[in-house]
Amino acid sequence: MSKIVTAEPARDCALCPRLVDYRHASAAAHPDWFNGAVPSFGGEDARLLIVGLAPGLQGANRTGRPFTGDYAGDLLYPTLLKFGFASGTYEARIDDGLTMQGAMITNAVRCVPPQNKPTPEEQKTCQPFFATRMSTLPKLRAILALGHIAHDAVLKARGIKKSAAKFGHAAQHDIGDGLTLFDSYHCSRYNTNTRRLTEAMFHAVFEDIRKLIDSN
Repeated sequence: MSKIVTAEPARDCALCPRLVDYRHASAAAHPDWFNGAVPSFGGEDARLLIVGLAPGLQGANRTGRPFTGDYAGDLLYPTLLKFGFASGTYEARIDDGLTMQGAMITNAVRCVPPQNKPTPEEQKTCQPFFATRMSTLPKLRAILALGHIAHDAVLKARGIKKSAAKFGHAAQHDIGDGLTLFDSYHCSRYNTNTRRLTEAMFHAVFEDIRKLIDSN
């Protein structure tokens, strides 16, 4: 009998020893932080799923909410508000009252990795949680992959070869069952500081997503 995999790992998930050790070290230094596998944010009525790489050490690993408390969230959440995928005010706190509107945010790897670089084995171990998360969203129409690892996680969940849908900023891929995969460079501080990703570039991707969702 195959093992049933939930959409969200336990906060104290012990499947990846290196990540567990890193979480424990963070907890010893900052016992008031979340320091666990970070759950997805948003309801299962989501028509848009946003997929990041993994929690940031001082962002989601600290606050317990994806992209909350680090630089990437300072671009992502105002963009979600601008395009109607969130409501309220983003104040980089889990209790700021911000809510998602027809959208969900998750990560390909749910625990913070050293240097923000999960190993291939860690990505593989966390993949079943991500695939299950995708399968529990009956209204899903669009997926936004922030970076290569998120893109590849989506393809693997759909059983699509990487060569059939190559990652590229602003690219769109039909991945079957009425789903469209959108790609964007990750909204990290490095990418925005180097101008690899500008606010205008990021907003252009969301304009395309909004148009597709509004047409369905």
